[in-house]
Amino acid sequence: MRLSPGLPRWAPALAGVGFLVIAAPVFALVWRAPWSMLGSLLASRPALSALRLSLITSLGATVACLVIGVPAALVLSRANGPAASVARAIMLIPLVLPPMVSGLAMLLLLGRRGLVGGPLAQLTGYALPFTTPAVIVAQTFVALPFLIVSAEGSLRAAGLEFERAAASLGARPTRVLRTVTLPLLAPALRGGTVLCFARALGEFGATALFAGNLPGVTQTMPLSIYTAFNGSDIGQDVATALSLVLIGVSLVLLIASGTMGRVRAGHG
Repeated sequence: MRLSPGLPRWAPALAGVGFLVIAAPVFALVWRAPWSMLGSLLASRPALSALRLSLITSLGATVACLVIGVPAALVLSRANGPAASVARAIMLIPLVLPPMVSGLAMLLLLGRRGLVGGPLAQLTGYALPFTTPAVIVAQTFVALPFLIVSAEGSLRAAGLEFERAAASLGARPTRVLRTVTLPLLAPALRGGTVLCFARALGEFGATALFAGNLPGVTQTMPLSIYTAFNGSDIGQDVATALSLVLIGVSLVLLIASGTMGRVRAGHG
């Protein structure tokens, strides 16, 4: 690792402390992991069920974040004034809100007695909480701000010059969006998508409260890990194995995202 010569001498030391704060617990988990049994543990029915459900719901939440988040970022990047600031703050609330509060808020809105869920259940007999779609809704709620922050920042940095040039040549707004805006947004969109998927994959609190902890239905990997340490028959070794999967996937996604960013910067 090469450092800039302009850094103060104390900065690397404090950076090393910060690195250890994050890396030491992860190292302890890797060190104590049952590596000899890892394959059989991950092949067990509880582990496969949690892994499959986590991948399916995280992909669904990521797609939902893309569908909702890109238009939201477009609007926020083009809006100014107090109303825009309030809207931006509201859409970023999940970044700072405790996950259990997020789950409670969704339950009060979409639960059987919720503002929307109550009338929906009376009309159709369908209740969203404690179902697999509820997991996707909870994951989307907590992951969406990551895409919005990434995309809005990129759009503001890119400015409006290219879009105005395309419009002056007669391109309609939809064509400008497709041929100019989205290509400019693509690098940030890839990074935001990675962060969305990783955040959805690791979501716990909102899912637990809003979707429950039903094996094969709503029990994702984080919930399976929690259950293992509260007296279930899943086993702590299975929980450790699933924890390794979460760490491994997160590292691969984050490293790949950072590598792609450096490659794009070098080409730029």
